[in-house]
Amino acid sequence: MTLKIRVLGCSGAITKDCRTTAFLIDDDVLVDAGTGVGDLTLAEMQRINHVFLTHSHLDHITALPLMLDSVASYRTTPIVVYGLSETLAALQAHIFNNVIWPDFTRIPSAQAPLMRFVSIEMGEVVEVSGKRVEALPAVHSVPAVGYAVSKAEACWVFSGDTERNPAFWQRISQMEVSMLVIETAFSRREKELAERSQHLSPDVLVDELSGLCVNRKIPIYVTHTKPAETDLIMSEVLHIISTKGDASELVHDIRWLLAGQEFEL
Repeated sequence: MTLKIRVLGCSGAITKDCRTTAFLIDDDVLVDAGTGVGDLTLAEMQRINHVFLTHSHLDHITALPLMLDSVASYRTTPIVVYGLSETLAALQAHIFNNVIWPDFTRIPSAQAPLMRFVSIEMGEVVEVSGKRVEALPAVHSVPAVGYAVSKAEACWVFSGDTERNPAFWQRISQMEVSMLVIETAFSRREKELAERSQHLSPDVLVDELSGLCVNRKIPIYVTHTKPAETDLIMSEVLHIISTKGDASELVHDIRWLLAGQEFEL
């Protein structure tokens, strides 16, 4: 029994061929709902029953209102949207407010809505369609979480948007992680901006990875790079790791995430 991961979007902004954050898990679960959701067919959208949001920023939620509109006439049960209470409150106040977009928590009726919000807390585990989804610590400019999605022996971990985050490393070092997806939004020249907006930059990423205590090499995929800086960020991370040498005790298999990639864990 495998866990299927499809990368719909993994960019920190948009341009041609760059989609913002969205992952399709086993055809029926979305982790974040960035612009990459728009590459799904209508039939694929209809199969999504659960959406887990890391936080309320636009690049992670922008396709959710439009997807709901696309599938509305096909649904007989609500799509369940999970997130921190602060995240769901922000969506209710600023998106699904009958000004920016209809309130699908009350359409077609409050008793039988198209969408249902379910609040989760950091550390909480939700079981959906044979998968365990755990909300992981994140440190960001708004309340945020990452997620670990487990099925059988597979465990996919996504950091969400975060800066330095020792609690995250402590928790996932207790897991049998199969694949780690971690953000690095800015290059070295934007290090101060990364700190202010609570994102990672290459030096901080490499420092953070030293907190990953595992007894085997796992693939680590860098995500959320800004399109104008992707190549630079990639080269800087590789340079930092190469200059640390064997003494760094880094056993990491660093790769770069691309929209359209599919994985079976």
